[in-house]
Amino acid sequence: MARGYLPLLAVVAAIWGSSYMFIKVAVDEIEPTAMMCLRLILAAAVLVPVLFAVVGAREAVAEMRATGWGSFVVGLLNMALPFTLIAWGEKHIESGIAAIANASVPIFVALLALRFNPGERVSGLRLAGVLVGFAGVGVLAGLDPEGGWWAIAGTLAVVAASLCYAGANHYVQHRFSRTSALVIATASSVTGAVLLLPFALAQLPAEMPSWEALGSVAVLGILGTAVALLFFYRMLNRYGAARASLVTYLLPPTALVYGGLILDEAITLNAILGLALILAGVALGSGVFRLARREAVPATQRP
Repeated sequence: MARGYLPLLAVVAAIWGSSYMFIKVAVDEIEPTAMMCLRLILAAAVLVPVLFAVVGAREAVAEMRATGWGSFVVGLLNMALPFTLIAWGEKHIESGIAAIANASVPIFVALLALRFNPGERVSGLRLAGVLVGFAGVGVLAGLDPEGGWWAIAGTLAVVAASLCYAGANHYVQHRFSRTSALVIATASSVTGAVLLLPFALAQLPAEMPSWEALGSVAVLGILGTAVALLFFYRMLNRYGAARASLVTYLLPPTALVYGGLILDEAITLNAILGLALILAGVALGSGVFRLARREAVPATQRP
């Protein structure tokens, strides 16, 4: 089992970890809403034919229609809003910092469980994990960041994206527990693009972006969204939520490597300390030590 699991885990981490880098490249020329609308259009252009091939065109249309307005909620919370927040944040912070801040998703999942799963008490080690994780966010945003207040705002925008992902996680568990993950991903990509379209049209670039920027968006949509989701859900179905969720821990260091080697981003002490605290908080706050005994749907955030 591990032989198939480890390559899948590495592929998903490599793809999603690189997404922060591609966002950083494209956001210099394309505004966040326009970039992410195009990203979702490209993702939908891949996912819709795949869904049609898997279940048939008529059944695919019926299943997507059955998601109703719920797909707009997921499209907003899991696609349009967090994608845009991360891209805006990366106008002011480096890609590696964004990846570290985005690793706080499981901490918010644990906090929101107080409202959506009252039986899930955040106490003991889990409470300590939440506090450690937020300390990591504070270190990441507040210890004399390069870029001053704009850097703090950028980091907090990515943290807000993490809150959106966590909310989407709980909503999907309650609203779509019996719906195929492929249907949810496809429908939410379509609705997310629809939600962003008016804002994207208002923020179209005045001149044609470079091929480097357009290519980055293409990679984000096709590889970083559609293909990565297909790999992730394959891993989820074959090896379970506990193992699939471990990709969360690989994204920040992967993004730091990409940023350092390709974008020449500095790896600061703030980043290392913040990463250590956030990942420690995630390990404790999300109950990772109990995952072997309880298979929960993981938070599937993606930049």
